[in-house]
Amino acid sequence: MNERQRLRELLLRKSYRQGTFTLTSGKTSDFYVDGKQTTLDAEGAYLCGRLLFELIRQHQEPILGVGGMTLGADPLVTAVSLVSYLEKAPIPAFIVRKEAKGHGTGNYIEGKNNLVPGGLVALVEDVVTTGGTLIKVIERVENEGFRVGLVTTIVDRQEGGAEILAAKGYPLKAVFTREQLIGTPAQK
Repeated sequence: MNERQRLRELLLRKSYRQGTFTLTSGKTSDFYVDGKQTTLDAEGAYLCGRLLFELIRQHQEPILGVGGMTLGADPLVTAVSLVSYLEKAPIPAFIVRKEAKGHGTGNYIEGKNNLVPGGLVALVEDVVTTGGTLIKVIERVENEGFRVGLVTTIVDRQEGGAEILAAKGYPLKAVFTREQLIGTPAQK
């Protein structure tokens, strides 16, 4: 079994649930992917880091940082950064806060000092539905002077997020689409 197949198996066993769920976007869904159940598992974190790093490594320009919105992206950015170090191509991680830090530096971005000013960065997310969280992250990262060169996710639910991001100039690369993960296409 290859790493991608193994990650799919873990996602289905640990993160995939059927039922009625309200998503971050406010939409109601008949399934839910609780990505943190896989990304906080040792093997799951490693596999996510490996597969996201491979997507990042394929980018035409060198990516100089990997980040995302806390809390969902925290284990992912750490995993990608660790894998990049083990692969002798280190990429520092950063985390985007939901609210600016209320004390000290007042930063939205933690780990900013490890990044090259104006550098090209990749953003990661565990699950994308409408892309709303990623749009906020892109705005905050670009307002800090960095360039977003790549947006990646473990699961694209195929519910409009990829299209919204692409329309703004940020194509989404996914390890799995909904169809690849659970075998059913998104309803249009």
